[in-house]
Amino acid sequence: MLAEFILTQIFVLTGHRKKSNFLNEKNRYSLKGLVIYFLKLGTTGFGGPVPLAGYMHRDLVEKRGWVSEEEYVKGLAFSKLAPGPFATQLALYIAYIRSGILGTTLVSISFILPSFLMVIGLAIVYQKYGEMPWMTAAFYGISAAVLGIMVRSAYKLSRTALGKNVVLWIVFGISAIATALLEGEPIWLLIAAGLVNFLYMKRDTLFSRKQLNLFIPQYILDVAPVIAGSRSFLDLFLYFAQAGTVVFGSGLAIVPFLYGGVVQQNHWLTNKQFLDAVAVAMITPGPLIITVAFIGYLVSSLPGAIAAAIGVFLPVYLFVVILTPFYERIVKNPDVRAFIGGVTAATTGAILGSLVTLGRHSLTDIPSIAITGITVGLLFRFKIPEPLIVLAAAIIGLILL
Repeated sequence: MLAEFILTQIFVLTGHRKKSNFLNEKNRYSLKGLVIYFLKLGTTGFGGPVPLAGYMHRDLVEKRGWVSEEEYVKGLAFSKLAPGPFATQLALYIAYIRSGILGTTLVSISFILPSFLMVIGLAIVYQKYGEMPWMTAAFYGISAAVLGIMVRSAYKLSRTALGKNVVLWIVFGISAIATALLEGEPIWLLIAAGLVNFLYMKRDTLFSRKQLNLFIPQYILDVAPVIAGSRSFLDLFLYFAQAGTVVFGSGLAIVPFLYGGVVQQNHWLTNKQFLDAVAVAMITPGPLIITVAFIGYLVSSLPGAIAAAIGVFLPVYLFVVILTPFYERIVKNPDVRAFIGGVTAATTGAILGSLVTLGRHSLTDIPSIAITGITVGLLFRFKIPEPLIVLAAAIIGLILL
């Protein structure tokens, strides 16, 4: 294969060798093998962040032995603390600890590229045939099902991220209400949530300490604002880079932030187009956050898709490369964990708030409400793969319309 030949030449030219201190191999580790593995996972890995993380554990820890159980667990913790979509963070973390910056770079490309190309193909079809009756009917069912899938995901995220912490649940509720009312998720809300939880966790020692170890990511404050309505490559890149810094955990976390900017502020897409973009990400493998490529393509063709994808994934890459060497200090810092816990609670609440907004605009008749309700019921009762639900919803849409 051409791809494997090119990878082989890269490894020969760079003189890459496996790290000698990795002793728990079951099969011989190689960077080429790792890159090919993530190329395949990005091509066939459906189901969202949790299944993708499960595949990595099964294949890289249990079967191949390229990653130890301890390293994998550390990777999970890192992926929850660092901004960025969970599965992508975990993949790049594994690549970094095994093969440094070169491995991180190659794995980021191989893991993201397959779903990017699929989404671009779907965007071309959507743009060309989106107004045709059969396409409209299919996405009528798909969009309603996607809302149901998001309800289930929001429920699971809230239980996992918030536990029994009353303060986090209060932050969650305020964020959900604010997002529903504002029809978007402002960055100041996330920062405020992080600060609230930090101050609460440090309430007994805050004034007795000589120095606060508060961690507020400066990149959140420094990102240049996007000029409303502008569609240049740079403006799209800056907007989606800004979005990439506020995603903690599931790729769904970016949905409320994107909705506020893409639909409400800049009016790049309609409500229907935005929900269709989320639906496309649901039916393609790889990270859910690849929905940005679909949005970018609809806004400004292929350059827009490239700008959006680079913008949203570049912060993830930089976080892994820059923060991993300081991982032990970061993960053990209670102030960091408190701040990020508040941000995560606000982000999870914002997902629920965005569902209210999207549902208000999209569920306009009894059949669409029924599809959403049935989807929620099925997902709570049975372990049905989400792509199958989306496919069934598309067929129902074709039948109804």
